[in-house]
Amino acid sequence: MTLDHPTPYYLYDTGLLQRTLAAIRAEVADHDNYHVHYAIKANANPRILREIAAAGLGADCVSGGEIEAALNSGFAAATIAFAGVGKADWEIRRALEAGIGMFNVESIEELEAINDCATSLKLRARVSLRINPNVGAHTHDHIATGRAEDKFGIDMEDMVPVIRSIQAMPAVEFTGLHFHIGSQLLVMDDFAALCRRINELQEQLDREGIFAPNINVGGGLGIDYDTPDAHPVPNFAAYFSTFKQGLRLRPGQHLHFELGRSVVAQMGTLVARVLYVKHGKQKQFVILDAGFTDLIRPAFYGAHHAIENLTAAEEQRTQTETYDVVGPICESSDVFQKDVLLRETRRGDLIAIRSAGAYGEAMASTYNCRPLPAAYFASSSC
Repeated sequence: MTLDHPTPYYLYDTGLLQRTLAAIRAEVADHDNYHVHYAIKANANPRILREIAAAGLGADCVSGGEIEAALNSGFAAATIAFAGVGKADWEIRRALEAGIGMFNVESIEELEAINDCATSLKLRARVSLRINPNVGAHTHDHIATGRAEDKFGIDMEDMVPVIRSIQAMPAVEFTGLHFHIGSQLLVMDDFAALCRRINELQEQLDREGIFAPNINVGGGLGIDYDTPDAHPVPNFAAYFSTFKQGLRLRPGQHLHFELGRSVVAQMGTLVARVLYVKHGKQKQFVILDAGFTDLIRPAFYGAHHAIENLTAAEEQRTQTETYDVVGPICESSDVFQKDVLLRETRRGDLIAIRSAGAYGEAMASTYNCRPLPAAYFASSSC
């Protein structure tokens, strides 16, 4: 594979994507009532979307634009779930006209808007309620989404009254419950706790004589950012097994998953070139031509990515040095990582920032009037 492209750019390993998709399919193959949706917000590159759609996954969308991207990439409308706390009227109408599978609804106000839009179009909307389960997750505070103080979802104590409201709406059909507790979760105990909470809520629905045809447990499975080569495919066996063992589904219920990061993160690498190696009084800085406009996760979340000097490895340089790896953006937060141990690094070297396939290209910006990074594809065989 060639790395001879203008930097910075994203390099995607389609072979790894196919192995990841195969691992997912293997875990749900014996469960006809299991449905995996890909969270398009993680990476909406059209080629990647087409490959995921061709593998038979559905789509989890959080905007009208993502619905269009899903439809244009071959995802069946009936497999699209539309989530998000702030759906605009035009987005609701587009989703209804497309015939999507379900809306994941987060407030009574949103329900009323969907009912109004569906009534005006003479259509019927299928809705699942996103319930805030008040389950804490072992993750960064910015990507925890299932606690009582988070902006997402409907409070548990309001679940039955809101379902009763749906039953009184002429253009809305209750089709299930939706949950999401956070992202980059590596502790299966978090998902086990969600299972226990869902079981409790289902018992409450049983007492009320309410049946939820669909249970959507969201996504959130994390990846190994520290040693990506050791774990290129996430531990899907442990993830799906947690729900197989922990959830008490009712006869006829369907179980939905929304996986994003775990599908695409390891397939992507941000490749950048060293502009300068700056020698300070106490530190050395590797200044790249990539910045947080290309990969914002370190600046935004303090996220860690493995960083490698590709040129030094090819030239078999053995001496190592400690550097702060930074970008060219005129902000002090434009830092990829401090105190990184790299092979001796020189001006012009190519640097790989690993595990960048999720929330990398998708969150890129043109701040400082910088162009968006290009994307290239290659396929590994193992």
